[in-house]
Amino acid sequence: MTRPTEHTTSLNAARRARSLDWLATGPTVDLLVVGAGVTGAGIALDAASRGLSVVLVDRHDLAFGTSRWSSKLAHGGLRYLASGDVGIAYESARERGILMSRTAPHLVRALPMVLPLHPHTSPARALWTRAGFLAGDALRVGARVGARTLPPSRRIPAPLTLALAPAVRADGLRGGQLSFDGQLTDDARLVVALARTAAGHGAHVLTRCGAQHLTGDGAELRDELTGARVQVRARSVVNAAGVWAGTLVPDVTLRPSRGTHVVLPAARLGNPRAALTVPVPGESSRFVFALPQGDGRVYAGLTDEPVATVPDIPQAPEEDIDFLLRTLSGALATPLERTDVIGAFAGLRPLLETTGTARTADLSRRHAVLTSPDGVITAVGGKLTAYRAMAEDAVDAAVARAGLDAGPCRTQALALVGAGTAPTAAREVPARLRARYGSESAAVVAQANGDPDLLEPVAAGVTAAELRFAARHEGALDESDLLDRRTRIGLVAADRDRALAAAREALVSAEAVTSTG
Repeated sequence: MTRPTEHTTSLNAARRARSLDWLATGPTVDLLVVGAGVTGAGIALDAASRGLSVVLVDRHDLAFGTSRWSSKLAHGGLRYLASGDVGIAYESARERGILMSRTAPHLVRALPMVLPLHPHTSPARALWTRAGFLAGDALRVGARVGARTLPPSRRIPAPLTLALAPAVRADGLRGGQLSFDGQLTDDARLVVALARTAAGHGAHVLTRCGAQHLTGDGAELRDELTGARVQVRARSVVNAAGVWAGTLVPDVTLRPSRGTHVVLPAARLGNPRAALTVPVPGESSRFVFALPQGDGRVYAGLTDEPVATVPDIPQAPEEDIDFLLRTLSGALATPLERTDVIGAFAGLRPLLETTGTARTADLSRRHAVLTSPDGVITAVGGKLTAYRAMAEDAVDAAVARAGLDAGPCRTQALALVGAGTAPTAAREVPARLRARYGSESAAVVAQANGDPDLLEPVAAGVTAAELRFAARHEGALDESDLLDRRTRIGLVAADRDRALAAAREALVSAEAVTSTG
């Protein structure tokens, strides 16, 4: 008998098994989405919230690919103004405002960013950057984002520059440019929130489930845990596989580029209260950022280098790390050393090939929705910040092609899980949990079941209660899901080792709870 669609936001191994059993009965779904990064999860949510039946699959995990390797910024589009792309700049500013004010205010907050003005930053360059920040302010106003959400930029004196970024070199410092952008608590957490919200609208979310072959009316799926195969029939199919999109639809041509970050101890940079912005020498609109994370770490990035191959997990090469340390050190009182790096990561941007563009850094970040001759719709390119607009375009294309009976797009005002008003009990939980889980923070604390030890950090500030919550409600199926995506413990090898036993215990606990519940 066909199991009715579930309408709870909890994802776990038991729910996955039920969805696979349901698919084996041979239903035809409205939309199959392949790839569970920010784009695919956004498409699944858009479609499910319009009343369509949706299956979202990924051969790995939620946010396994590019979506977890970003700078954790919801960019306002300032860089695109410098290249004259006003349309994508405005789109970025608008989508950032939607995230911060409506859909995910618990996951995206204002981040102060300081660009120090040293002697090597000429007055002309300072005027140029100031003009850019003013243009960014105009974008914010045009996107109807208030100053309470994102304050306007301004010039600040040297003492305040040093107070916000204590590691900056004081010699010759004549002040700084202070601006604000949106910072994600965690990009992978945004993807998880999208997938869970889609599940709450009835979507079937299947990780460790790879699409072997796509057509315009379905795909063969392989359960990567058991090897079992199931044929899924769909009225429309969307390829949202990011840098792997071309392996599923060969006529999609990409030029991936690598963005590398290093992980530094926040104490090494004086525990900064703002992100540090350092211009790349010889470039008019490229910068290296040192971004405080609130967990004793700073992420510094990023690079933009072409790559020829697409591995499952890209590695950060030494030349990228050297470039980042060298560029940042130009603004610091004490230069960074290789021994200061406690971790590193790299992601691949799924950039569309553009004729006549030599550098990947110059390729457009505009997204595209393409339809192949056999009817598969591919959504590719774009930026994490504008995932919602990209998803809307993709679902519109699917609805039009297949003649689906769908309501209008609702995602401009659809709050993600955790974004609602926190219950009274949530105000009694630690601020760190409120910042990461929003209105669900009390539910995270409840995983401890009265055991205070489960609310103590196991590594990088993360508690065992959070690991339990991730396994029971956020779809984590193994230790890597817990340590590398639901949390970022795994970015530092020593932290991963400390947390491994707690991760394994959380998975055992979740299996016991879901098998009896």
